[in-house]
Amino acid sequence: MAVATKLACLLFLALLAIVMIPPQVMANNADQPHASLTGNYGPGSLKSYECPGQCTRRCSQTQYKKPCMFFCQKCCAKCLCVPPGFYGNKALCPCYNNWKTKRGGPKCP
Repeated sequence: MAVATKLACLLFLALLAIVMIPPQVMANNADQPHASLTGNYGPGSLKSYECPGQCTRRCSQTQYKKPCMFFCQKCCAKCLCVPPGFYGNKALCPCYNNWKTKRGGPKCP
C-alpha cells in the first residue's frame, strides 16, 4: 500500500511539473513585448513560394481581402518580405514600406 501511495504522489508531482511549464515560458516572453517581431524580416527573408501564406496571414483581418491579397502578393514577389502582424510593422521590411503608388500613397498593405 505504501508503494502505491508513493507512486501516486510521484505521478501527481510529475503532472504538476508538466502543467507548470507553459506559464513559465509565457512569462519569459512577456518580458519581451515584441518578441514575435524579432524574427528575420527584411528584403529576401522569404522564398517566393512563401508569399501566399504570409499574405493570407497579413490580410486575414481586413474587410478588403481581394485587393489586400493582390497587392500583398505583388509586393512580396518584389521584396521577398511581408511584415509581421496584420497591420503596421512595415519598418521591418523597408522595400515593402517604401514602395509607393503614383500618387505617393503606400502600395503595400
